[in-house]
Amino acid sequence: MAATVTTTATTGKTWGGGNEPMGASYGKMMMWFFIVSDALTFSGFLAAYGFSRFKFLETWPIADEVFTHFPFLHGVDAPMYYVALMTFILIFSSVTMVLAVDAGHQMKKTKVAVYMLLTIVGGFIFLGSQAWEWKNFIKGEYGAVETTGGAILQFVDTDGKRVSLDDFAATIPTERADDTRSKGIWFQDSAPAGEYTVEEVVKGFEAHPDVLVRTEFIKEDKTKTVLSREASLASLQDAQIVVRGASLIRNEYGHKLFANFFFFITGFHGFHVFSGVVINILIFFNVLLGTYEKRKSYEMVEKVGLYWHFVDLVWVFVFTFFYLV
Repeated sequence: MAATVTTTATTGKTWGGGNEPMGASYGKMMMWFFIVSDALTFSGFLAAYGFSRFKFLETWPIADEVFTHFPFLHGVDAPMYYVALMTFILIFSSVTMVLAVDAGHQMKKTKVAVYMLLTIVGGFIFLGSQAWEWKNFIKGEYGAVETTGGAILQFVDTDGKRVSLDDFAATIPTERADDTRSKGIWFQDSAPAGEYTVEEVVKGFEAHPDVLVRTEFIKEDKTKTVLSREASLASLQDAQIVVRGASLIRNEYGHKLFANFFFFITGFHGFHVFSGVVINILIFFNVLLGTYEKRKSYEMVEKVGLYWHFVDLVWVFVFTFFYLV
Protein backbone atom coordinates (compact mmCIF):
# COMPACT_ATOMS: atom_id res chain seq x y z
CA MET A 1 0.00 0.00 0.00
CA ALA A 2 1.44 3.33 -0.99
CA ALA A 3 1.92 5.81 1.80
CA THR A 4 -0.01 9.01 1.51
CA VAL A 5 1.97 12.17 2.30
CA THR A 6 0.02 15.25 3.27
CA THR A 7 1.69 18.65 3.06
CA THR A 8 0.30 21.41 5.23
CA ALA A 9 1.01 24.95 4.12
CA THR A 10 1.50 27.59 6.78
CA THR A 11 -0.35 30.81 6.49
CA GLY A 12 0.36 34.21 7.87
CA LYS A 13 3.08 36.81 7.40
CA THR A 14 6.55 35.36 7.84
CA TRP A 15 9.91 36.69 6.83
CA GLY A 16 10.80 35.27 3.47
CA GLY A 17 14.27 36.76 3.27
CA GLY A 18 13.23 40.23 2.14
CA ASN A 19 14.61 43.53 3.33
CA GLU A 20 12.04 44.00 6.12
CA PRO A 21 12.26 41.14 8.65
CA MET A 22 9.28 41.16 11.03
CA GLY A 23 7.96 44.29 9.40
CA ALA A 24 10.98 46.41 10.35
CA SER A 25 13.40 47.96 7.90
CA TYR A 26 17.09 47.07 7.86
CA GLY A 27 17.97 50.40 9.50
CA LYS A 28 15.57 49.86 12.39
CA MET A 29 16.78 46.32 12.96
CA MET A 30 20.41 47.46 13.10
CA MET A 31 19.50 50.23 15.53
CA TRP A 32 17.78 47.68 17.76
CA PHE A 33 20.83 45.40 17.60
CA PHE A 34 23.03 48.32 18.66
CA ILE A 35 20.67 49.29 21.49
CA VAL A 36 20.58 45.72 22.85
CA SER A 37 24.39 45.39 22.77
CA ASP A 38 24.85 48.82 24.37
CA ALA A 39 22.29 47.94 27.03
CA LEU A 40 24.35 44.88 27.93
CA THR A 41 27.44 47.09 28.24
CA PHE A 42 25.71 49.50 30.61
CA SER A 43 24.29 46.56 32.53
CA GLY A 44 27.79 45.23 33.10
CA PHE A 45 29.02 48.61 34.33
CA LEU A 46 26.10 49.06 36.72
CA ALA A 47 26.42 45.49 37.98
CA ALA A 48 30.11 46.12 38.73
CA TYR A 49 29.11 49.30 40.58
CA GLY A 50 26.52 47.38 42.58
CA PHE A 51 28.96 44.64 43.61
CA SER A 52 31.60 47.20 44.61
CA ARG A 53 29.13 49.20 46.64
CA PHE A 54 27.88 46.11 48.42
CA LYS A 55 31.46 45.10 49.24
CA PHE A 56 32.30 48.51 50.73
CA LEU A 57 28.82 49.40 51.94
CA GLU A 58 29.93 50.70 55.34
CA THR A 59 32.28 53.30 53.82
CA TRP A 60 30.35 54.22 50.67
CA PRO A 61 29.60 57.96 50.30
CA ILE A 62 26.05 59.11 50.99
CA ALA A 63 24.64 60.71 47.83
CA ASP A 64 22.58 63.26 49.76
CA GLU A 65 25.81 64.64 51.23
CA VAL A 66 27.71 64.69 47.94
CA PHE A 67 25.30 66.22 45.43
CA THR A 68 23.98 69.18 47.37
CA HIS A 69 24.77 72.08 45.02
CA PHE A 70 22.33 74.16 43.01
CA PRO A 71 23.31 76.93 40.57
CA PHE A 72 23.19 80.47 41.98
CA LEU A 73 22.33 79.12 45.45
CA HIS A 74 25.76 79.04 47.03
CA GLY A 75 25.73 77.74 50.59
CA VAL A 76 22.17 76.40 50.32
CA ASP A 77 21.83 72.71 51.13
CA ALA A 78 19.71 71.29 48.30
CA PRO A 79 20.39 67.56 48.17
CA MET A 80 19.48 65.92 44.87
CA TYR A 81 17.42 68.89 43.64
CA TYR A 82 19.63 69.74 40.69
CA VAL A 83 20.08 66.09 39.72
CA ALA A 84 16.29 65.71 39.73
CA LEU A 85 16.02 68.79 37.49
CA MET A 86 18.58 67.30 35.09
CA THR A 87 16.57 64.09 34.96
CA PHE A 88 13.35 65.98 34.24
CA ILE A 89 14.99 67.92 31.40
CA LEU A 90 16.31 64.76 29.77
CA ILE A 91 12.97 62.96 30.09
CA PHE A 92 11.17 66.02 28.68
CA SER A 93 13.53 65.91 25.67
CA SER A 94 12.35 62.34 25.14
CA VAL A 95 8.77 63.65 24.98
CA THR A 96 9.70 66.20 22.32
CA MET A 97 11.39 63.42 20.36
CA VAL A 98 8.17 61.40 20.46
CA LEU A 99 6.31 64.44 19.11
CA ALA A 100 8.91 64.84 16.35
CA VAL A 101 8.49 61.21 15.29
CA ASP A 102 4.70 61.56 15.31
CA ALA A 103 4.92 64.73 13.21
CA GLY A 104 7.14 62.83 10.78
CA HIS A 105 4.51 60.14 10.37
CA GLN A 106 2.10 62.93 9.45
CA MET A 107 4.65 64.45 7.03
CA LYS A 108 4.62 67.80 8.86
CA LYS A 109 8.06 69.21 8.21
CA THR A 110 7.76 72.35 10.35
CA LYS A 111 6.61 70.47 13.45
CA VAL A 112 9.37 67.90 13.05
CA ALA A 113 11.95 70.70 12.91
CA VAL A 114 10.54 72.48 15.97
CA TYR A 115 10.40 69.36 18.13
CA MET A 116 13.85 68.25 16.98
CA LEU A 117 15.22 71.66 17.96
CA LEU A 118 13.63 71.37 21.42
CA THR A 119 15.19 67.92 21.81
CA ILE A 120 18.61 69.31 20.90
CA VAL A 121 18.25 72.18 23.38
CA GLY A 122 17.27 69.71 26.12
CA GLY A 123 20.33 67.60 25.33
CA PHE A 124 22.64 70.61 25.53
CA ILE A 125 21.13 71.70 28.85
CA PHE A 126 21.66 68.22 30.27
CA LEU A 127 25.28 68.11 29.09
CA GLY A 128 25.97 71.55 30.55
CA SER A 129 24.37 70.52 33.83
CA GLN A 130 26.46 67.38 33.97
CA ALA A 131 29.64 69.37 33.32
CA TRP A 132 28.69 71.77 36.13
CA GLU A 133 28.06 68.84 38.46
CA TRP A 134 31.44 67.32 37.58
CA LYS A 135 33.12 70.65 38.32
CA ASN A 136 31.64 70.81 41.83
CA PHE A 137 32.38 67.14 42.46
CA ILE A 138 36.03 67.59 41.46
CA LYS A 139 36.47 70.90 43.25
CA GLY A 140 34.91 69.79 46.53
CA GLU A 141 33.51 72.02 49.24
CA TYR A 142 34.63 71.01 52.71
CA GLY A 143 37.85 69.05 52.35
CA ALA A 144 39.13 66.16 54.46
CA VAL A 145 42.33 64.34 55.37
CA GLU A 146 43.45 60.86 54.39
CA THR A 147 45.26 58.63 56.87
CA THR A 148 48.17 56.32 56.18
CA GLY A 149 45.70 53.45 55.94
CA GLY A 150 43.65 55.24 53.26
CA ALA A 151 40.74 56.18 55.55
CA ILE A 152 39.00 59.51 55.01
CA LEU A 153 38.47 61.81 58.01
CA GLN A 154 35.93 64.61 57.64
CA PHE A 155 35.20 67.46 60.06
CA VAL A 156 31.94 68.44 61.73
CA ASP A 157 30.76 70.74 64.51
CA THR A 158 29.15 69.61 67.75
CA ASP A 159 25.76 69.46 65.95
CA GLY A 160 27.11 67.08 63.33
CA LYS A 161 27.17 69.62 60.47
CA ARG A 162 30.10 69.57 58.07
CA VAL A 163 32.86 72.09 58.65
CA SER A 164 35.15 73.29 55.87
CA LEU A 165 38.91 73.32 56.25
CA ASP A 166 38.75 77.03 55.48
CA ASP A 167 36.89 77.60 58.75
CA PHE A 168 39.54 76.28 61.11
CA ALA A 169 42.81 75.39 59.38
CA ALA A 170 45.77 77.41 60.65
CA THR A 171 48.15 79.35 58.44
CA ILE A 172 51.77 78.33 58.91
CA PRO A 173 54.29 80.15 56.68
CA THR A 174 56.15 77.40 54.85
CA GLU A 175 57.76 76.98 51.49
CA ARG A 176 56.11 74.12 49.66
CA ALA A 177 56.97 72.69 46.27
CA ASP A 178 55.60 69.85 44.20
CA ASP A 179 57.93 67.01 43.24
CA THR A 180 57.81 66.89 39.45
CA ARG A 181 59.94 65.54 36.66
CA SER A 182 60.63 69.09 35.50
CA LYS A 183 62.55 69.66 38.73
CA GLY A 184 64.83 66.72 38.18
CA ILE A 185 62.79 64.16 40.12
CA TRP A 186 62.30 62.18 36.95
CA PHE A 187 61.32 58.86 38.46
CA GLN A 188 58.00 59.95 40.00
CA ASP A 189 55.43 62.70 40.33
CA SER A 190 54.15 63.23 43.86
CA ALA A 191 50.62 64.30 44.73
CA PRO A 192 50.37 68.08 44.23
CA ALA A 193 50.55 70.25 47.34
CA GLY A 194 47.06 71.28 48.41
CA GLU A 195 45.73 74.47 49.90
CA TYR A 196 46.72 73.32 53.38
CA THR A 197 49.30 71.02 54.84
CA VAL A 198 48.45 68.30 57.33
CA GLU A 199 50.27 70.33 59.98
CA GLU A 200 48.07 73.36 59.31
CA VAL A 201 44.92 71.26 59.59
CA VAL A 202 46.04 69.61 62.84
CA LYS A 203 47.12 72.91 64.42
CA GLY A 204 43.84 74.55 63.46
CA PHE A 205 41.88 71.59 64.77
CA GLU A 206 43.65 71.79 68.12
CA ALA A 207 42.76 75.47 68.35
CA HIS A 208 39.03 74.84 67.73
CA PRO A 209 37.56 72.60 70.47
CA ASP A 210 34.11 72.75 68.85
CA VAL A 211 35.32 70.81 65.80
CA LEU A 212 35.22 67.00 65.74
CA VAL A 213 36.32 64.28 63.34
CA ARG A 214 33.78 62.21 61.45
CA THR A 215 34.89 58.92 59.94
CA GLU A 216 33.60 57.44 56.69
CA PHE A 217 31.98 54.48 58.48
CA ILE A 218 28.19 54.47 58.32
CA LYS A 219 26.15 53.39 61.33
CA GLU A 220 22.87 51.48 61.25
CA ASP A 221 20.86 54.72 61.33
CA LYS A 222 22.51 55.76 58.00
CA THR A 223 24.69 58.42 59.64
CA LYS A 224 28.47 58.50 59.79
CA THR A 225 30.42 57.91 63.00
CA VAL A 226 31.48 61.07 64.86
CA LEU A 227 34.44 60.65 67.21
CA SER A 228 34.88 62.25 70.59
CA ARG A 229 37.34 65.10 70.97
CA GLU A 230 40.03 62.81 72.36
CA ALA A 231 39.49 60.16 69.70
CA SER A 232 39.49 62.87 67.02
CA LEU A 233 42.90 64.15 68.13
CA ALA A 234 44.24 60.61 68.18
CA SER A 235 42.95 59.82 64.69
CA LEU A 236 44.65 62.89 63.24
CA GLN A 237 48.03 61.51 64.27
CA ASP A 238 47.75 59.16 61.28
CA ALA A 239 46.84 61.93 58.83
CA GLN A 240 49.00 61.75 55.72
CA ILE A 241 47.56 64.13 53.13
CA VAL A 242 44.88 66.80 52.80
CA VAL A 243 42.17 65.93 50.28
CA ARG A 244 39.93 68.46 48.56
CA GLY A 245 37.27 67.26 46.13
CA ALA A 246 37.41 64.02 44.17
CA SER A 247 39.68 62.48 41.55
CA LEU A 248 40.57 59.02 40.30
CA ILE A 249 43.17 58.78 43.09
CA ARG A 250 41.57 60.42 46.13
CA ASN A 251 38.05 61.31 47.21
CA GLU A 252 37.06 63.54 50.11
CA TYR A 253 33.54 62.10 50.19
CA GLY A 254 34.51 58.55 51.11
CA HIS A 255 35.64 55.43 49.28
CA LYS A 256 37.67 56.29 46.16
CA LEU A 257 35.88 53.65 44.05
CA PHE A 258 32.76 55.82 44.20
CA ALA A 259 34.54 58.58 42.29
CA ASN A 260 36.01 56.09 39.81
CA PHE A 261 32.62 54.64 38.96
CA PHE A 262 30.97 58.07 38.94
CA PHE A 263 33.42 59.52 36.43
CA PHE A 264 33.39 56.42 34.23
CA ILE A 265 29.67 55.62 34.10
CA THR A 266 28.28 59.17 34.01
CA GLY A 267 31.04 60.10 31.56
CA PHE A 268 30.19 57.13 29.33
CA HIS A 269 26.53 58.08 29.43
CA GLY A 270 27.40 61.73 28.79
CA PHE A 271 29.33 60.64 25.69
CA HIS A 272 26.19 58.87 24.48
CA VAL A 273 24.12 62.01 25.07
CA PHE A 274 26.70 64.12 23.23
CA SER A 275 26.69 61.67 20.32
CA GLY A 276 22.91 61.78 20.28
CA VAL A 277 22.89 65.59 20.20
CA VAL A 278 25.34 65.62 17.27
CA ILE A 279 23.21 63.10 15.34
CA ASN A 280 20.06 65.06 16.17
CA ILE A 281 21.67 68.22 14.77
CA LEU A 282 22.51 66.43 11.51
CA ILE A 283 18.96 65.09 11.24
CA PHE A 284 17.57 68.55 12.10
CA PHE A 285 19.44 70.17 9.21
CA ASN A 286 18.33 67.40 6.86
CA VAL A 287 14.75 68.15 7.90
CA LEU A 288 15.25 71.85 7.13
CA LEU A 289 16.75 70.99 3.74
CA GLY A 290 13.71 68.84 2.93
CA THR A 291 15.72 65.63 2.53
CA TYR A 292 13.09 63.42 4.14
CA GLU A 293 10.26 65.31 2.47
CA LYS A 294 11.74 64.29 -0.88
CA ARG A 295 12.05 60.68 0.28
CA LYS A 296 8.43 60.72 1.42
CA SER A 297 9.62 59.19 4.70
CA TYR A 298 10.89 60.47 8.07
CA GLU A 299 12.21 57.07 9.12
CA MET A 300 15.62 58.56 10.00
CA VAL A 301 13.91 60.68 12.66
CA GLU A 302 12.31 57.54 14.05
CA LYS A 303 15.63 55.67 14.13
CA VAL A 304 17.49 58.43 15.94
CA GLY A 305 14.46 58.65 18.23
CA LEU A 306 15.00 55.04 19.28
CA TYR A 307 18.58 55.86 20.24
CA TRP A 308 17.52 58.98 22.16
CA HIS A 309 14.89 57.05 24.15
CA PHE A 310 17.53 54.45 24.98
CA VAL A 311 19.88 57.15 26.30
CA ASP A 312 17.07 58.55 28.46
CA LEU A 313 16.19 55.11 29.80
CA VAL A 314 19.82 54.39 30.70
CA TRP A 315 19.97 57.64 32.65
CA VAL A 316 16.98 56.51 34.71
CA PHE A 317 19.00 53.49 35.84
CA VAL A 318 22.16 55.54 36.41
CA PHE A 319 20.15 58.07 38.42
CA THR A 320 18.62 55.29 40.49
CA PHE A 321 21.92 53.51 41.20
CA PHE A 322 24.06 56.56 41.97
CA TYR A 323 21.65 59.01 43.53
CA LEU A 324 18.61 57.24 44.96
CA VAL A 325 19.66 53.79 46.19
